[in-house]
Amino acid sequence: MKVSYDWLKSMVELPEDPSELSREFIRTGTEVEAIETVGESFDHIVTAKVLSKEAHPDSDHLWVTMVDVGANNVDAEGNPEPLQIVCGAQNFNEGDHIVTAMIGAELPGDIKIKKGKLRGVVSCGMNCSARELGLSADHEGIMILPEDAPIGMPFAQYVGTSDTVLDCEITPNRADCLSMIGIAREVGAIYDRDFHVDLPAIAAESGTPTAETVSVELIDEGLCDRYVARVVRDVKVGPSPEWLVQRLNSCGIRTHNNVVDITNYVMMLTGQPLHAFDLNAFEEKGGKRTVAVRAAREGEVFRTLDDVERTLSAGMGLIATGEAGATPVALAGVMGGMESEVTDATVDVLVESACFNAGRTSHTSRDLALISDASIRFERQVDETGCVDVANIACALIEQLAGGKVAPGCVDVYPAPKQLAPISLRLSRVHELCGAAIEPSFIETALTRLGCSVEAEGEGDARAFAVMPATFRPDLTREIDLIEEVLRLWGMDRVEATIPAAKNHIGGLTREQQLTRKVGQILRACGLNETMNFSFAAPGDLERIGMTDEGRGCPVEIMNPLVAEQTEMRRSLIPGLLQSVEYNIKHSTANVQLYEIGTLFFGRENASAPKERESVAGVLSGSMGDVTWNHKPMPLRFFDGKGVVEELLSQLRTPKVRFRPADGDDYAFLQPGRGAEVLSGGTVLGWVGEIHPDARDVYGIDIPVVAFELNLEALIKGAGAQEAYREFSQFPSVEHDLAIVVDDDVTCEDLERRLRSAGGKLLVGVRLFDVYRDPVRVGVGKKSMAFALTYRADDHTLTSEEVERAHSKLVTKVCKATGGEVRS
Repeated sequence: MKVSYDWLKSMVELPEDPSELSREFIRTGTEVEAIETVGESFDHIVTAKVLSKEAHPDSDHLWVTMVDVGANNVDAEGNPEPLQIVCGAQNFNEGDHIVTAMIGAELPGDIKIKKGKLRGVVSCGMNCSARELGLSADHEGIMILPEDAPIGMPFAQYVGTSDTVLDCEITPNRADCLSMIGIAREVGAIYDRDFHVDLPAIAAESGTPTAETVSVELIDEGLCDRYVARVVRDVKVGPSPEWLVQRLNSCGIRTHNNVVDITNYVMMLTGQPLHAFDLNAFEEKGGKRTVAVRAAREGEVFRTLDDVERTLSAGMGLIATGEAGATPVALAGVMGGMESEVTDATVDVLVESACFNAGRTSHTSRDLALISDASIRFERQVDETGCVDVANIACALIEQLAGGKVAPGCVDVYPAPKQLAPISLRLSRVHELCGAAIEPSFIETALTRLGCSVEAEGEGDARAFAVMPATFRPDLTREIDLIEEVLRLWGMDRVEATIPAAKNHIGGLTREQQLTRKVGQILRACGLNETMNFSFAAPGDLERIGMTDEGRGCPVEIMNPLVAEQTEMRRSLIPGLLQSVEYNIKHSTANVQLYEIGTLFFGRENASAPKERESVAGVLSGSMGDVTWNHKPMPLRFFDGKGVVEELLSQLRTPKVRFRPADGDDYAFLQPGRGAEVLSGGTVLGWVGEIHPDARDVYGIDIPVVAFELNLEALIKGAGAQEAYREFSQFPSVEHDLAIVVDDDVTCEDLERRLRSAGGKLLVGVRLFDVYRDPVRVGVGKKSMAFALTYRADDHTLTSEEVERAHSKLVTKVCKATGGEVRS
């Protein structure tokens, strides 16, 4: 919500410095994203005077003008020098005072003024019309100023359009603050000041009553709570006055014509969206123009005001006309249609002031990806009790600014008038929850300033208030809502900090919390950066990369998704991380090392809630570091990811860690031969491997990506305790190299495990240092694996006989178990 400081100042007394109001807004719960100055867009635009006007030598409609812009353009000696500007307007003469955009100016529509040539004649600027300046739709010619207008004055200073705008982030529960009146009321509550608004009134009603001209029918229930229609005849559609254009521009709204601008102005003023239709767009039946509110049919097509043909879903709200509302004219609460818009040819106007269902409007706008100022307000709930008053304001302005004749009365279809019940607010409860002795007088004043009616009841500790919430505050339904309003205005910063009253309680993190933090610390130490993705996922995201549903339950669908492409809860962290890799690569960052700790959601048949599981996953692409003059990092591959997982498990002291090949359909998303399951004893912790090229192609990734995903709950459960201190051995070690020829399908992990088991207590180190294959020297289907074995005793120096005995025993056991033989 863009709040014009000048407009707001006309309603309520404000601080001179807008930043002071911004601080108060933030203190009371309204975030201010930016403070901007409107009028800066008129930079390099000045008032000027036409000194000469001569016909262009190579055109029958262009003029070569010399324009005095004062001291804004000087010659080499510093004296004012006129600008030569080629102009196509026909409504000016020598001596006229005009508005000129000089070189460097930027006009609305991203028009940048540069020095150029028009049919061979140099032009150093532009003489501007009101439309080119964004002040109105008038484009009949350039803007002519009064004869006493100064020369060379910045245009923003001349017209007084410089305005400060606060860009406020309005929370979803505060629909009332999506209006200038609502913001003024909020300021009045913050500073305990009165606010006032001068609302126009209809001067006179004439002609056939609206009720005899228009009929309104709500065909389908649940679409519209109230529909008010008024008719204004003999309207003269044209440009809006400057004051109206300036206020709309300050609020970030583009101007169209006086009738449409009035509906937008009233919406910004009151928060009630309006729509103006060409009355002739509605079909006539029985002497009345028919207006119907109905649900769209599945696959129905409608062309909206942005000239886009849209295919609708069943249940979307439509404003329609004709027999049973056969012909749609607008998307209810979202946007009008091309066939019913107000144009220069419009004479009679139907003004719609309605309250459309919040849920239906939200679904329509988001399903069609068509978010409008109207839909934003309707989906947050507008005040249905003010529909008639707001329609009267709009008709009064059309009467004043477009010369319209307002038809007597209105058509008001209001099936179920809103009923409110008072809320009891206990003083003792306010003090108890706020932790502060807030004065009863402040409570009564604050709630009254917010638009509630308040009656005090009782005395002392039993004192209470009967509060009738305002109709424009649908978020105030409980006692706690009123307490929140009181506290935010009183100031949460004024509440004294206290220590919670608790006995025999020692604060601290649980084991699970400590280990979760430790997992993050270890991964960061390995060079990975933490990221956090949404818990939402696109349907079929696992299938697209080759992941199976095995062990992941069924999808958990979201009833009201924020994004049409994300309608399920995630069942793996990997798709989100691959999207992060894709985003970084598209932005020229190939070296990506990320990890995420998050929750997965597995749906269950006939269960009220899904099963949730904590998981940790990571991705590595590119290399660790950039290329320098003396170092070229190696690309990250499978063993880099495996090393990260090994370091994580080592630091967590996870027992009996081993890896086994990840093969089969369950791991179709991994490169064959470059993936492994991670186990602790017989428990599968997860997997690590290189993502298959077909899976990478889904995200447009053309470089290798190593990934891992581990069950965080299993990791924490299997993490070991702090290892007991062991002294370093003071005795020397003995090393032996052993090369064993085994079948090609014997893994290093299996062979290393057998070596450690056979070596007993004296074997303290096993390290693979060579793998050799040769059909002639080693044999077909065979490989030689060479290990460095380290023997050492903790209490004495080993003798050669001890080492030989232990080594011979190890060789015999391993060769027998694997069917291998020592390579000579």
